[in-house]
Amino acid sequence: MVAPAGDNPRVIEPVEDHVPSAERPRDAREMAMTHKLFVCLAAVFVSCLLLGDITGGKTVPTPLGPISVGMIPFPVTFLLTDVVNDFYGRRGARFITLLGFAMAVLAWIFLQLGTAIPAHESTYFTQAEFEKIFGGSAQLFVASMIAYLLGQFLDIQVFQFWKALTQSKHLWLRATGSTLLSQIVDTAVINVVFWGWTAASDATSFLGRMSFAERWTWVFAKVGREYGIKLFVAILLTPAVYAIHAFVVRVLKIEPELHEKIGGRPDGA
Repeated sequence: MVAPAGDNPRVIEPVEDHVPSAERPRDAREMAMTHKLFVCLAAVFVSCLLLGDITGGKTVPTPLGPISVGMIPFPVTFLLTDVVNDFYGRRGARFITLLGFAMAVLAWIFLQLGTAIPAHESTYFTQAEFEKIFGGSAQLFVASMIAYLLGQFLDIQVFQFWKALTQSKHLWLRATGSTLLSQIVDTAVINVVFWGWTAASDATSFLGRMSFAERWTWVFAKVGREYGIKLFVAILLTPAVYAIHAFVVRVLKIEPELHEKIGGRPDGA
């Protein structure tokens, strides 16, 4: 294809989109795959985060005591945080954390709006049922978001610290080590903020009728029970971290981001 008459004739290179994918430069195809992988990881992350929040009001019995159903999808979020942190670094992990926070706020706003609108007589859920299931508590939402942000950002920092210290070796150490520390913060914050706030605002509630010592004994027993379960799940998920890591490297041909130097910049930068 040549330029119009009157201009100096020159060859115009074809647009890359018209070049068959097999003939494109290898690095361009890999970049596209990294984008696709990030979108998939972000989608699963946000889905599990929202499901954990929405279903968290139901408790189920365990040998250790009652736990929230939200603890079923929630461990997937810190598994994916480690995967994103390893392949996309601090910026990728921070982005997915803030994305999850924004989507949680958006979901909460729409759920509150849906709850405020009166139900029609043909509704499947009654107004009271919908409010109880989806209306949610502002107290629980605030507590969960504070705990989520603190836990996630701590997880990101600790993961990168271990990755730099071990020179990208011992994946199990940075994955499990970051989760163990971040989840004690997450679990303690959400229980202390929510249950302490709830008891203080409603003297007739389950905790409100307890003495100060009884109340905090109950809260910290719950923290210990839930953290113990999260610790157990984190260890069980270690093979899954290795499996995902191997799939991304060997099948998708995407290499992890270089570990940082102790000063904070990636090696080779």
